[in-house]
This record gives sequence, C-alpha cells and structure tokens, in this order.
Amino acid sequence: MNRRRLLLGAGGAGVLAALGGGAAYALAGRDRPVALVYRGPASCSGCSEAVAALLARMPAGYRVQYCGPAEHLPLSAETLAGAVIYAQPGGGEVRQAWRRLRNAAEDVRAFVNRGGSYLGFCLGAYLAASGQGYGLLDRVAVEGYIYTAGATVRDTDDAVVGVRWRDRPRHMFFQDGAAFRLQAGAPATVLATYDTGAPAAIVATYGAGRVGLTGPHPEADRSWYSDAGLTNPDGIRFDLGQDLIESTMRA
Repeated sequence: MNRRRLLLGAGGAGVLAALGGGAAYALAGRDRPVALVYRGPASCSGCSEAVAALLARMPAGYRVQYCGPAEHLPLSAETLAGAVIYAQPGGGEVRQAWRRLRNAAEDVRAFVNRGGSYLGFCLGAYLAASGQGYGLLDRVAVEGYIYTAGATVRDTDDAVVGVRWRDRPRHMFFQDGAAFRLQAGAPATVLATYDTGAPAAIVATYGAGRVGLTGPHPEADRSWYSDAGLTNPDGIRFDLGQDLIESTMRA
C-alpha cells in the first residue's frame, strides 16, 4: 500500500468547507452522534479526509471529528467513549502502521466490544485482524487480494476493480486492498465480492459491537481517479460507502 499522493478532491473539499474544516469539524448540533476518524502518520494524505467526507454525507448527521497524535483529540479510551464510530482509513504498510497504533489496541477493542462500531478502509481492514491488528475478527482471515488465486490485479499500483456489491456489478478504486476468508460459522455478512468470488467487503460482529470492512475504496472522490489516470465506468458515486456504513450500524 504505497500510494501517498492522494489529495482531497473537489467533492470532499466542498463538504469539508461546509463543515468548517480544521483539526476537528462538526455538523451543527452538539447532540449528534460522534464519528471519529483517525488522522496521523498511520494514514495517507487525503485518506482520512475522504473517509470523513463520506461520513459527513450520511443521513444520520454524524458529528465527524479527527483523532490522532497531532489532532485536538487523541486516540484514547476517553475520546472513544464519546463516539459511536471509529474509522481507520487507508494508509501505509501494515507493520509500520501497527507500530504507531498498537498502544491504542486495547482501547479500540474495548470500544467495539462495548457496542461501538469500527470502520476499516483498505489498511483499516487489514488492521482489524489479529497479530498486527486490533483483533476484532472471529473466524475471519484478512489477506491481500493481489495474492489470491485468479486476482485480476497483481501489483500495488492504483487500479479500478470490478466487484459484485449485493450481487450487482460495480467498479471501485483499488490499491493493494484486502480480501477476506470466512470460516464456517463466522459472525459476518458479505456485502461485496471480487470477480474471483473472494469477499471484498464484510460486516461482522465483535462483542456487542460491529465491524465494517472494505478492501477497495468506496470513499474515493474524483481526484483519486484523475490523479491516477483512471476512470470509473460507474461514475463517481458514494452509495457503496454509505451502504457499508449503514449496514455496519444496523448489524
């Protein structure tokens, strides 16, 4: 996962401008549910902002705030206690990211176990696993799609992949994203599959909480495609990301 050149596109920038920008931004109304988005050295440029913009579009009216080592809010048990969602965006190599995040692992697990929701996009999906990750999955393994049998993408370059989302063909931005292997009895539902049939997006349970994960990037705005010289045949749409969030919150 070596893409670092993403910039917040015009669509996301418009959302952030409407919300006021800054280290933390909010929809009007302090009583709205809080969605935390990690922003820091374990995420890539533009990735946190794209996830935040996706959450800000949701009808639920989330009050979206950044957390991280250089933000007003740290990633801590106290910060998580005031939220309903913690989102881990795309970023760098798993091992390096985990070194920066592992001290928060117990707090994130406790947050989800008590009923919070975790959203993982690309790197964030890898980090939901055990080992070098938060350990939020039961009988679900996470692996790189590009290494699976029959994968149509075999390198870590930016690409567009075909998926079947709720059994409908769609296309998504992709860069070394995760695939999932569900064992029998896994407490998880598959939302989307790659063209090989390998799960590309899932919603699982952990304790009293929910875990929504995607290998491809449903949050990608127009700039992600234009900067990479790519085109999405479906156009720039955010309904798949919205479905992931809504499905996670009602799981």
